[in-house]
Amino acid sequence: MHFHILGVGPVGSLFAHHLRRTLPAAHTVSLIHRTRQDRQRLLDSSFVLERGGEVQTTDDFQHEVFEELVSNPPSSSPPIDSVFVALKAQHTYPALSLLAPRLPPHSTVVLLQNGMGIYENLISTIFRNPKQRPHFILASNTHGAFLTEPFHAVHAGVGSIEFAVAPDSQGRDFEAGLDDESTELSQRRLRLSDITFPEDPLSARYRSLRTTVAALLVLEGLNTSWRSYSDIQMIMRRKLVVNAVINPLTALMGCRNGQLFDHPEAKDLLQQVCDEAHSAYAAQMKHDTEAWLEDLESSGVDMTRVEVPTFPETLTSEALQKETVRIAEITKGNISSTLRDVRRGRKTEIDFINGYLVGLGRTYGLDMPVNSALLNLVKLRHRMPLDPIL
Repeated sequence: MHFHILGVGPVGSLFAHHLRRTLPAAHTVSLIHRTRQDRQRLLDSSFVLERGGEVQTTDDFQHEVFEELVSNPPSSSPPIDSVFVALKAQHTYPALSLLAPRLPPHSTVVLLQNGMGIYENLISTIFRNPKQRPHFILASNTHGAFLTEPFHAVHAGVGSIEFAVAPDSQGRDFEAGLDDESTELSQRRLRLSDITFPEDPLSARYRSLRTTVAALLVLEGLNTSWRSYSDIQMIMRRKLVVNAVINPLTALMGCRNGQLFDHPEAKDLLQQVCDEAHSAYAAQMKHDTEAWLEDLESSGVDMTRVEVPTFPETLTSEALQKETVRIAEITKGNISSTLRDVRRGRKTEIDFINGYLVGLGRTYGLDMPVNSALLNLVKLRHRMPLDPIL
């Protein structure tokens, strides 16, 4: 199969390196470069990854340029089998809107962005027709990496990749293995055969999805794990709040992650951001649960036998605060991606981090004053960088 990597920054570099070194040569891995100059630079050298003092070089990639890829008529270019989108959140929508003609229903798109709301935005705008929509995989990444120069990545902090397959627009249950009553509860697992199998009459539609999931599972150097869609939503919600505290505060203060919580003012802001996030998540769950119960009742289900879910302990304000402090400590030497963007005068991902929480609160009639303030301050910092003379 042919895998594409869109966005050859730190995260895209990790995936490119591990995909190429892990998968058999029969699988093609193409890097989609922003410019012809970037393509030529890598053609003249090798891809380098450092980890724990060990330096590895990787070759055997194919190379494409984004402008050429999207300017060719779809009829003259083959469809994309599978694409790992490692762009920043704010660049993902415009890139995929241009790439959409190359993404038919049997394609697979892996989303690797910080923040939330990207997938929902894509399927409500670019890929509105469920019958024509490609498959999506949502991933949460906790690895730390940076570039010392183009195509020279440093794997600075070993984390994990947790991913889930978005629900099938055609109704196929990719998580049937978790509800298989013929298997003991402790032995139930997500299964590749629930995506497709050799005798499947629709195997052509689902083959790239199965192969992409299988490829992710063999990337041992990235500690990957396949989770249910509900699990990944929980994981992404927790990570979102961690980023909603650390990213804006480090960008505004110009400090590393580990310097934040030495100060009581930062701890106060931590509590307020987490309190607001907890309230928004609780309102969302209450709304979704009530809608679910109404659907069950209208379907004639015996409501006395229905177990109503409780709010997850991991999304309480106290748990979110502890998780944020924990992440700040284990990444204490890191510079957040938002601080890097601000220093380089680039637009940040803040609309998909604090902006997502503000929007979620607005949906349920909640004020989110601290998240709103952080959102606006980071945008202001982007527009008004610090004057080095002052």
